[in-house]
Amino acid sequence: MLMCRDLARIGSDYIDGQLSTADNFSVKMHLLMCRHCRSFIGNLRESAQLMKGHADYHLYEEYLRRLESSIDEALKG
Repeated sequence: MLMCRDLARIGSDYIDGQLSTADNFSVKMHLLMCRHCRSFIGNLRESAQLMKGHADYHLYEEYLRRLESSIDEALKG
């Protein structure tokens, strides 16, 4: 039986879809019975989504910086 501490250790792999079929099943069974871990996984998913949004914004800023630099070089040359 999966324990809460086990789920805390593999929670990120679970939300990323990186667990084996057996481990994935164990997590789902545990989540059916444990409201605390359901909350934990929900918070983990929300945090992952927020980080993805932040990473995309950072990449967008980098793209704009490079584009601006390329335009400046083209106008000079």
